[in-house]
Amino acid sequence: MMNLLPRGLIVSCQAAEGEPLFGASIMAAMARAAEEGGAIAIRANSPADIAAIRQAVRLPIIGLWKIHAPPSEVYITPDRAAAEAIARAGCDVIAVDATPRPRAGGQRLDDLILFIRDVLGKPVMADCSCLEDALLAESLGADYIATTLAGYTVHGRPLTIGPDLDFIGELAGRIHKPIIAEGRFHLPSQVAQAFALGAHAVCVGSAITRPQDITRRFVSEGYRHSRHP
Repeated sequence: MMNLLPRGLIVSCQAAEGEPLFGASIMAAMARAAEEGGAIAIRANSPADIAAIRQAVRLPIIGLWKIHAPPSEVYITPDRAAAEAIARAGCDVIAVDATPRPRAGGQRLDDLILFIRDVLGKPVMADCSCLEDALLAESLGADYIATTLAGYTVHGRPLTIGPDLDFIGELAGRIHKPIIAEGRFHLPSQVAQAFALGAHAVCVGSAITRPQDITRRFVSEGYRHSRHP
């Protein structure tokens, strides 16, 4: 499929229920702010948020739907129903968990990717945790390979304090599809490093769209460097 995402910064506009900015209208406003700031795409969760953002911006939307269904650990667009719902809401690319972990209802990754591409007619972004995930997703027809889950699965790469830049470099040497760097980006310099290592685009979420986390970092750094008499 044609590459819908130009090179640049993707902003993840997501808030969970119970968080201060939870709500479709608030996420739509956040997406408008990201568009004004120069984002090339928005990553968004749930049909409600995607539909609201679709009305607010002209940017491509990478859609996902987080559905928790224990005992399965897969929750990012885990099945066909979730993919179809966010496609109908107006997203342009569908992000899925691309790990080999078992899925609720016995859904298979290869079937899900085929359904999204051939039935829904949408490109697939594969959220991966390691090189093996990425190679499998690429072989199954994923259009974008993302580092979203690096550090968050038992079988994948270990958790790093900041973005897993080594993973980006590893993917650049083995993957032919566009690489989307995501996960724990806090500084513009880290984004620049990701591009230098071969990322096609970088997705930043909390450092831009979660003011409670931004405030905590300022408070923590301020107290750490302050001098008390």
